[in-house]
Amino acid sequence: MTAPTVDHIGVIVEALEPAIAAMSLMLPGAPVTRRSLPEVGLEVAEFRAANLIIELLQYTSEVPGLARRTMGSGTGLNHLSISVPDLEASLASLAKVGVSPMEGFPRGGAHGRIAFMQTDPRTGLLVELCQAGSAPAQEDTAP
Repeated sequence: MTAPTVDHIGVIVEALEPAIAAMSLMLPGAPVTRRSLPEVGLEVAEFRAANLIIELLQYTSEVPGLARRTMGSGTGLNHLSISVPDLEASLASLAKVGVSPMEGFPRGGAHGRIAFMQTDPRTGLLVELCQAGSAPAQEDTAP
């Protein structure tokens, strides 16, 4: 069995530009990719480290769209995204033990086809499963 891979860690921020500046100091030279996801109400900046992506997320509206309903309104560390080779097979396997995705998932996301799972009551952890592939988001790579 292959060890699972953490794809990214999602962090919700109040303001994206100051957060990018701060993260750039912590991860000097890390490539930064920006994405706009207006259909779910997010602006995203991804810092690619050697072992994972740190995803900074800023809501674009106070209106509770899909992103805010899924991830909540609080800032800070938000979710752990785990890469899976076959999202449908992973969801079927989890369904057998009573673990289900949130309403509206699976769907396309910034990193491919995704499913946010119901928050685990034992750990309080919000987990996103991600099958890498084409994503509907527009990409803009910053220097």
